[in-house]
Amino acid sequence: MHALDRIADSIRVGYVHPTTVLNTLIEVENEGGLLAVRRIERQLCLGTHALRERGHPNVALAQRWLSSARAYLITQAERKQAM
Repeated sequence: MHALDRIADSIRVGYVHPTTVLNTLIEVENEGGLLAVRRIERQLCLGTHALRERGHPNVALAQRWLSSARAYLITQAERKQAM
């Protein structure tokens, strides 16, 4: 998945612009729905845990990706409920 590559690259370099995070999550949803975003969130959860265990220097960025994915899922669920 192209989005996972983008996420991994940003964690590798230690930087991502907030707009890139949002656009990536929107792209994932457009391609595969909220289930695809949920899969990304699960991968980020596992990956963040692994990075933390290894003491990776950019674990905080991985955590921000994870938090963003979770916030996106919550926001989309609330939006659908409001309809």
